[in-house]
Amino acid sequence: MRQATALALRGEGAVEPNPMVGCVIVRNGEVVGQGFHEQFGGRHAEVNALVEAGERAMGATAYVTLEPCCHFGKTPPCTQALIKGGIEHVVIGVEDPFAEVSGRGIAELRAAGIRCEVGICAAEAAWILAPYRKLIATGRPWVIAKWAMTLDGKLATRTGNSQWISSEASRAVVHQLRGRVDAIVVGSGTALKDNPQLTARPANFADVKRRAVRVVGDANAVLPITSRLVQTAADVPVVVAVSERADATKCSELSSAGVEVLRCPGDSHEQRLDGLFKELGRRRITNVLVEGGSHLLGTLFDMRAIDEVHVFIAPKFAGGAAALSPIGGVGIERMADALRLADIAIEELDGDVYVHGRVAR
Repeated sequence: MRQATALALRGEGAVEPNPMVGCVIVRNGEVVGQGFHEQFGGRHAEVNALVEAGERAMGATAYVTLEPCCHFGKTPPCTQALIKGGIEHVVIGVEDPFAEVSGRGIAELRAAGIRCEVGICAAEAAWILAPYRKLIATGRPWVIAKWAMTLDGKLATRTGNSQWISSEASRAVVHQLRGRVDAIVVGSGTALKDNPQLTARPANFADVKRRAVRVVGDANAVLPITSRLVQTAADVPVVVAVSERADATKCSELSSAGVEVLRCPGDSHEQRLDGLFKELGRRRITNVLVEGGSHLLGTLFDMRAIDEVHVFIAPKFAGGAAALSPIGGVGIERMADALRLADIAIEELDGDVYVHGRVAR
C-alpha cells in the first residue's frame, strides 16, 4: 500500500480535479502490475496496473489507495475492470467521499465475490487525498500560502523593495509549486508593486504539468491594462475579482483587454474572499497558491482558510518598523490560539531555510 501511495503522488498537478490514486497488483508475493492516475481524463490507476499485469492479475490482490470508482465518467468503472481482470482480493486505503461512489464501489466488488479490506495505511492515503476531499466536502479549494521573508520576518524593506529576498534555488522551487496548482492568487497591492507574471518558468518548461489561472483580488479594479498580467492574459488566463461597487468603466477596460472580471458580493474583504474561493471551487479548482501580500494572507489567516504553508527564509535582515511582515490582518490575542504546522519539512536551499507543512487541524 505504501508503494501504491508513492505511485499516486506522481500524478500531482496532472490529475486534478480528480484524485491522485496509485495501485499495485500482487500475486503469490510478487508485484505483477502497478500504475497510477497519470492525467485528467486518462486511464485510472487500477486500469493501468491491470494492463501491466495482464493475465497475471487472475487470482491476484490489488492494493489501491482510494475506493475504486463504480460509475461511468470520463472512463468506465474501475470496479468492472477489476472484476473482469480476475482480481480476488482488493485492499483499499480509504473510501471515496464522492457521492456517486461513497461505498458503492466496495459493495459492487463484494457482490462479485471479491474480498475487500478497507483502512490499510488510511492516514497516508488520506494525506494525499486531502485537497480532493476538501473540495468534495466543502466546495472550496485547498489553499497553499507561500512567502519569502528575511530572518527578521520582513516581506520587503520599508520602501517596499523585495527583489530579491530569496535565493535562485528558492525561486526555482516556487516555479515548481506554480506548475502544479490550478490557480495563483495575489492581492492588488502585490500586483501593482511587483508587476508579476505569476507563471511557472522552470529551466525545462516540459516539467510544468498545468498552467494556473492567475487571480487578482482587486476590489476597486485598479489593475492597469499595462501590467504584465493583463498584457499576457491572452496566453494565460487572468481573473480580476472586484467588489460589486467597482467602477464599471475600469471593469470594461479590463474585459476588453482579455481579462475575466468577476464581481464578488460582500461589504468586507472576508466576505468577498469567501465568495471568490467558493466560485473557484465551483469551477473544480483543487489547489490554489496564495502569494501575498500581507493584507491578503492576513485576511485568510483570520478566516482560518489556509491549509498548507511554504516559507522561504533568507539569512538577511531588513529592519524597519514600517517594513511589512508576511501576515497582516487582526491576528490572535493568545499564543495558545496560534496556527500550528504539522508534517513539517525543513530544507536548505542555497543558504535559505525552506519550511513547509500543513496547518494542523
